[in-house]
Amino acid sequence: MSGGFIDEDDLKEQKLDLRLWKTLIRYTLHYRSTVIAFIVIAFGLAASDLGFPLLTGTLITDIETNHGQVNLTFYVVAFSGLAISLSTCVWAFVTCAGKIRTHVSHDIRRDAFERLQQLSFSFYDTRPSGWLMARLTSDCLRLAVILAWGVMDLIWGTVLMSAVSVVMIYYSWKIAMAVLAVLPLLFAVSVYFKKRILRTSRLVRKTNSLITGVYNEGIMGVKTSKVFVREEENLRDFDRLTMQMYEHSVRNAILSAVYLPMVLTLGSVAISAALVVGGHQVIVGGMAIGQMVMFMYYAQLFFQPAQDISAWFAELQMAQASAERVMGLIDAVPDVRDTDAVAARLRQQGNDGHPDQLGQIEFRHVGFRYRNGPQIIQDFSLIVKPGETIALVGATGGGKSTIVNLVCRFYEPTEGQILIDGIDYTDRSLHWLQSNLGIVLQQPHLFSGTIADNIRYGRLDATQAKIEAASQDAGAHDFIMHLEKGYDTQVGEGGNQLSLGQKQLVSFARAILKHPRLLVMDEATSSIDTETERLIQQGLSRLLKGRTSFVIAHRLSTIKAADRIIVIDKGQIQEAGTHQELLKARKQYYSLYTEQAVRDLATLGTVSDITN
Repeated sequence: MSGGFIDEDDLKEQKLDLRLWKTLIRYTLHYRSTVIAFIVIAFGLAASDLGFPLLTGTLITDIETNHGQVNLTFYVVAFSGLAISLSTCVWAFVTCAGKIRTHVSHDIRRDAFERLQQLSFSFYDTRPSGWLMARLTSDCLRLAVILAWGVMDLIWGTVLMSAVSVVMIYYSWKIAMAVLAVLPLLFAVSVYFKKRILRTSRLVRKTNSLITGVYNEGIMGVKTSKVFVREEENLRDFDRLTMQMYEHSVRNAILSAVYLPMVLTLGSVAISAALVVGGHQVIVGGMAIGQMVMFMYYAQLFFQPAQDISAWFAELQMAQASAERVMGLIDAVPDVRDTDAVAARLRQQGNDGHPDQLGQIEFRHVGFRYRNGPQIIQDFSLIVKPGETIALVGATGGGKSTIVNLVCRFYEPTEGQILIDGIDYTDRSLHWLQSNLGIVLQQPHLFSGTIADNIRYGRLDATQAKIEAASQDAGAHDFIMHLEKGYDTQVGEGGNQLSLGQKQLVSFARAILKHPRLLVMDEATSSIDTETERLIQQGLSRLLKGRTSFVIAHRLSTIKAADRIIVIDKGQIQEAGTHQELLKARKQYYSLYTEQAVRDLATLGTVSDITN
């Protein structure tokens, strides 16, 4: 349980990317009516805030001038009206911001999840699930808060500060300049702290991903940890990561804690400047005391949104790392995707422009390597006729699964071509190919839900009768009917309420229900008991009939009826032929088959002719 994956994006020391935030703000602007309503509310809120100092200053001046002749009823009604207006605007503010936050959070997560469905297998090869979970949970939530409450605060603060500046300049430009003179210093302080807060924030987010990964591995691998008595070592690894998280978080919090008080201090300096200049105006310039008090209120009111915006700016810098990570996921481009020409035909015609048939498949001098890794497949050439069953056998690591992944277009050749009916399969729609694909894996995956739901996953519009027919063909119907709730039985997370053999039978029924033109069996019977294998073999002949199939076999006895058996070693074809032809040749397949047969017979304690 190392939790040692580090994504290169987490280590980048980029500046605050305003273009990135411009892209993200589109999530907020998508709800244009709510944003427009909020802008109106922001002006109403700013007007209400402006009214209190103005009314207070006017009252003091009125008392100073008229003494006992002041109309207090007017001021009571005016203050009450402002209070009601302010309360209403605050309520509307919270409602709009909360609504936008909820929608933005949903939209970001939806886009991220949609992209995860589109990305190629190569994306998942180098990124653990904990890394992805952190992006879809904490990172998305942080961005939603910034894009809702932060943007709303920015709009309100900008409107209020602009209005306060105009009013102060209107009444006394000297006092206004004394207050606004603090702004350059505030900007300099923000720039100074920006890079430091951003750096520590990236470290916090990176460590958070590692911790999430450790959580996930700890849960998924709990049985292995207990068997190897690794609990204490795992805890030490976790303590190390959480201590790093603590140190980075404290550093980040200290920087924010120093930054915000400095903003408050600058606000106090501005208020003091208003008091000094205003007091001088009262003494020598004839300014009324009420106006001076009004200016002090305005100076304080000016820096209230300035403080909020500064806090938002600090949070924006800390959220930059989250923004980079989430948008890096949303903007990720699949390695395997439709070409521009295919995409254009799909838009114009609704299909890729080729006949809807899956006939001959040809590997033409195919080579493949994973990124910068070693060569896995070398100069691989093979023609598979329509309806032919091809069995792939050979030592572990020889390239069998890679060949299957290539024909399914989970990956694409780095050399050579794969053609379907003479057409390079990259000129066909990816959706078309994989819609015609059925696959049964060695470790089947079931989704939370009922058995019927999981079988129906192969064809969402399937009736209950078709589901049961597919289960009977797969040999799953009998065990399902013996369960208390039958097809309505909940399988649990990952199918953990069923045995491995039962999960494999459900997976097999799911593939049968889809009626694929191209079927792949990736060691589908290697981890199940003999009885389950017998049930699958009974339905397998019916399933393979009339459709092109690739079968990767661990138990060689299960592929004797294949049309051709291909022996793969180091990414190249070593032998090819029927079961009987390869046994007669007495080469590599003969050795593999006889060795396995001897082991099976030794286990059974019987002897017979192993070459039949």
